[in-house]
Amino acid sequence: MPAVFVLIWSTGFIVAKFGLPYAPPLTFLLLRYFFSIICFLIWIRLARVAWPRVPQQWLHLGVTGVLMHAGYLGGVWVAVKAGMGSGLAALIVGLQPVLTALWMSWRVSADAGDASARVTSRQWLGLVLGLAGLLLVVSRKFGSGHEVTALTLGATLVALLSITAGTLYQKRFVQATDVRSANLIQLLAALIVTLPFSLFETEAIRWNIQFIGAMAWAVLALTLGGSSLLYLLIQRGAATAVTSLLYLVPPTTALMAWLLFDEAITATTLVGTALTAIGVSLVVRPAKTAA
Repeated sequence: MPAVFVLIWSTGFIVAKFGLPYAPPLTFLLLRYFFSIICFLIWIRLARVAWPRVPQQWLHLGVTGVLMHAGYLGGVWVAVKAGMGSGLAALIVGLQPVLTALWMSWRVSADAGDASARVTSRQWLGLVLGLAGLLLVVSRKFGSGHEVTALTLGATLVALLSITAGTLYQKRFVQATDVRSANLIQLLAALIVTLPFSLFETEAIRWNIQFIGAMAWAVLALTLGGSSLLYLLIQRGAATAVTSLLYLVPPTTALMAWLLFDEAITATTLVGTALTAIGVSLVVRPAKTAA
């Protein structure tokens, strides 16, 4: 499941490259949420999926939807549309595992009884190696300096803080719920929050095969597939281990860009990918138990 998640999630920037030239970012995301909700409603109806019974869980799922869909996706897509390269955006958002680990360490210090949340020295080493590998992978994609503006930097920081807070919030407050009904509630909250902001966008949608294909993949693969897998991974795994998988997204995206767009793969990219893989393995590998 982690490998499939990384492969699907890595196509996000590829979809942006295909779809954003033909639509404003928040309007694209609004349509993505709408079509995804329709798909989940049909799926839930046919499978007779149960809904959360506790009212507070609807609220908790709504909060995670606002953070992990509206905040994270909205921030990234606005930044890319405004001119920030995918490499730099991936680097900023790729700081999430480090922020998560810092939060978990602080939480352990504040609550010494929660030993399961402790970030071990081996995991810290893995986080540092993963970040170093990520820097190598995206270093060649840095622009000439025009990528960083108040808008692009602010949007990516919103995305970084949103995905970090959303992951930690879900792990702490969201109880085990069917992933289909949970995703629908999250998407509905994201749609409600995104709608008023999308009204300020004046660019018209240009409907063509490329836009429709990007939308179809965003709905069926990224939302129904990738978001569902992320929900399950957070529900079943430690927050630090799960978020460290996002270190693998930029290297995987670079490989996809090489296959689809003939973007060059350099020795630095290969070294960075290997370093990132080693770092993630150190984070997610189970600790040895005493005999």
